[in-house]
Amino acid sequence: MPDDRTLPESNGATAEQWREEAEDLREEADRGRDTAEGQRVEAESARKEAEQFRVLAEEARVFREQSREELERIREERETLRYAAEAARQAAEEARQATVAAVAATADALSANLAQMQFLEDARTTLRTLGLTTPGKPQ
Repeated sequence: MPDDRTLPESNGATAEQWREEAEDLREEADRGRDTAEGQRVEAESARKEAEQFRVLAEEARVFREQSREELERIREERETLRYAAEAARQAAEEARQATVAAVAATADALSANLAQMQFLEDARTTLRTLGLTTPGKPQ
């Protein structure tokens, strides 16, 4: 009978050894599950950060596009102002030339009037000298 007791004891020892190995495997599986859960949490966190980065990148793209449109509008306004300033400069030059011409024409007219007045005065003086007129009597 000693052989009968040895067999169950050896089966019990083997069973105990298997139980310990199973417990070790269970603990290792728990550690693996914990590691996997930690990696899942990290992956989820990375996904959220990537989504936030994507949202920020989209906002930056929209802002860049708005800024580009605003700069283009400002460039067009500046170009329009440059054309208006050039037109104003040309108009001012034409006005200056017209003013110079008007002053010259006025000077010519005044000169002609002065020459006519001098001619008339010389003619009166000549007529008086010749005695053809009486002073105070219009001719």
